[in-house]
Amino acid sequence: MSSLHSKSATIASIALTVALQCSMSVAQAPIIPRVAVGPQYDSTHVYVAPENVEAFAKAFLGTFGGESSNQAVVTVTPTPSSTTSQILQTPVGMVSLFGFKTPIPYPFGAERTGLQVTSLDEAVQAARQAGADLLVEPFPDAIGRDAVIQFPGGVNTQLYWHTTAPSYPALQTIPENRVYVSSWRLADFLKSYLAFTHGKIVDSDSHAPGIEVGRPGQTVWRVRVESQFGKLTLFVSDGHMPYPYGRETTGYEVASLAETLTKAKAAGVTVLVPPYKSGNRTAAMVEFPGGYIAEIHEMTH
Repeated sequence: MSSLHSKSATIASIALTVALQCSMSVAQAPIIPRVAVGPQYDSTHVYVAPENVEAFAKAFLGTFGGESSNQAVVTVTPTPSSTTSQILQTPVGMVSLFGFKTPIPYPFGAERTGLQVTSLDEAVQAARQAGADLLVEPFPDAIGRDAVIQFPGGVNTQLYWHTTAPSYPALQTIPENRVYVSSWRLADFLKSYLAFTHGKIVDSDSHAPGIEVGRPGQTVWRVRVESQFGKLTLFVSDGHMPYPYGRETTGYEVASLAETLTKAKAAGVTVLVPPYKSGNRTAAMVEFPGGYIAEIHEMTH
C-alpha cells in the first residue's frame, strides 16, 4: 500500500519522537504561561466578499443553528481598512465573519483562527518562547487588542484580548482546527504548538486511511492534539492532495451528519465530498456561499 509520507518516513518518525519528548518537557517546565480562555471563545476566521456576507451567515446558521451578533463596519487591522464584522455563534463552534470593503492589508486573511487569551502581552511572549514568529505586533481595535503569530510550518493564528471579557456558554461539541504540515516541519510545528497551548497528543496514527485526505487505498500520518484552546488535527502532507483537501480550516462535529447535510443543502451549501467512513468517524466536505470550505463529521462512540 502506498503512503503520502513514504518518501520521508524516517524524517517523520524522528519528528514525532522529538515532539513527544517536547510534550513531556513542556509539562515539566511551566515557564511558558497558560493563556487560553476556552474553546468557546476561539473562532475560525472567514473572509468573504461583501455581497456574500448575508448568504454565508444564513447558510452557516441554517446548517448548525445558533445566532449572529449585530453586524458592524469597523477597522480590524492596524492600517487603514474597512470591513463588515460579525460573530456567528453555534453549538459546534464560532466564526468571525469579515466582508472587506477595501483591499485586505497583509497578512490578514491568511490566519486560520482567532484565539482569545487572558493577556495579550503574556500570550505574545509565550508564543516567542514557544518558537512562533510574530507577523503582526500588538495593536488596538475597537474592543481590545490583537496580534498575529505564525507557528512553524506556516500556520497563522490571530491572538486577541477583550477589554471587557465576554461570557459564552460551553459548546456542545468542540471543532477541530485542521492543518497540513510537511514532514520537514512536523517536529518544529508540534514542539511550538504544544509548548504554546500546553496541549497533549491524544492520538497519532502513521497509517491513517488516506481517504481522510481524498486518497483512498493509501495512508497518511494523522496527529490529534487537544488543549484548552480546543482540538487540532494535523496531517503530514506531501502537497499531493486532491481538491478540496487542504483548503478547509475547521472540522465540525455534529450529532447526525445526514440531518446536518440536509439542512446545509437546503441553505445553499454545496457538498464537495459525499459522506465517507473512516474508523469511528463519518465525514463529508462542504462549501458555503462565499467559498468557505469545511469538514463536517459524526462520531460513533
